[in-house]
Amino acid sequence: MDEQSVRAALEHYIRFSAAGDEDRASEIYCEDAVLEFPQSGERFEGVANFREWRREYPAEVELEIVRVRGRDDFWVVEIRARYDGGAWLFGPALYEFRGDLVARETIYVGEAWEPPEWRARWRAAP
Repeated sequence: MDEQSVRAALEHYIRFSAAGDEDRASEIYCEDAVLEFPQSGERFEGVANFREWRREYPAEVELEIVRVRGRDDFWVVEIRARYDGGAWLFGPALYEFRGDLVARETIYVGEAWEPPEWRARWRAAP
């Protein structure tokens, strides 16, 4: 895999998931893919299991890819997500590929915070 292929796969997921087509969105996964949320301790085995709960998800989810970094079959994707138009949440998602398909996805999400003024003089310009 290369960065362009990883980004294309994730954009495929985002586009079809946003359109409510979880079957098409899930085409990026191996049938035996694993999805993990370390913050809640949840682990879903098999794309059929997490595709079904994603169909029932009670909120409108917006996702944006910020940055993609990695090599071979392991990639880290910085993402932004928000639910029902709320505040953006940030985090990394870890992707392990088997060929062109996602075999494992681990998602971390956290709230944004305002930078403290006391360290402003050391910050790089945006």
